[in-house]
Amino acid sequence: MATPRIAMTCPTHAMNEAPTTMTMAPSASHTLSSMLDLLLTRHGLPDAGETAWLGSQLDVGLRPEGRQQAEALAGRLRGVRIDRIIASPMLRALETAQIIATGRPIEVDERLRERDYGRWEGLTNTEIDARDPGLLARWDADPASLPTPGGETGDEVAARARSFLLDLLVAENILPDEGPRPRPRAWAAGGSLAPAPAPDPAAASATTIGTAGAEDERRVIVVAHGTLNRILLCVALGVPVRDYRRRFTQDRTNLTVLRYEHGDGPDGAQLILANDVSHLRAPGEAPWV
Repeated sequence: MATPRIAMTCPTHAMNEAPTTMTMAPSASHTLSSMLDLLLTRHGLPDAGETAWLGSQLDVGLRPEGRQQAEALAGRLRGVRIDRIIASPMLRALETAQIIATGRPIEVDERLRERDYGRWEGLTNTEIDARDPGLLARWDADPASLPTPGGETGDEVAARARSFLLDLLVAENILPDEGPRPRPRAWAAGGSLAPAPAPDPAAASATTIGTAGAEDERRVIVVAHGTLNRILLCVALGVPVRDYRRRFTQDRTNLTVLRYEHGDGPDGAQLILANDVSHLRAPGEAPWV
């Protein structure tokens, strides 16, 4: 099996340059882990219109408020051991991940890109209705099988989310590696997850926050996007993809936690925490509003 390739960013990486790509050696250990906690978050407020559709074509960074949101999440996670940080390659997600990472390496996976909304990107609902009368309502009834004009279907996004989860579970030794798997059609080139690297005591301070836990219990942060995250939750929890807009919410820099135990497949996650934004709320304020 060929050694997978991973795109990595480092703390000094310039945000207007392509991430450096390097080859990571497979882990020497094939012992199955007992548990993986996947911490899922959405990027902070982007430098774009509040009501405009923002997908994979418009690549913008964070507003100052978005950076503050990311800093609040980083503060909430201070003292929590994190083993890996994996981000979408889009600028708004990378900037959020860099704030959370506080100098640690960030892995980039193409499959975490936001859904491609085609010619609807950058438009408001009113502008979409004027351009494509009646199509938005039809699409909203079944966003899994219907693409936006020139964009992806929800099922195509789900295929790359499932591919990402499967590779992650193998890389983190939750599932055994059963050899090469065909890439889904929607999987962009690059971004294959390498197996979890063997612990390096000399680098522990650079790759963890807080005190280390059991070696067979892992924590991975994924920094991605509102639609991608909701579709990933459908895949992980066995919810029909067509219901992602109705069943799930992903606020900016929220904290959602999925738990996988030994032998669980991509659709076998437990939902431990959902869309928690208490780090963005004042004391006494309801964290779900």
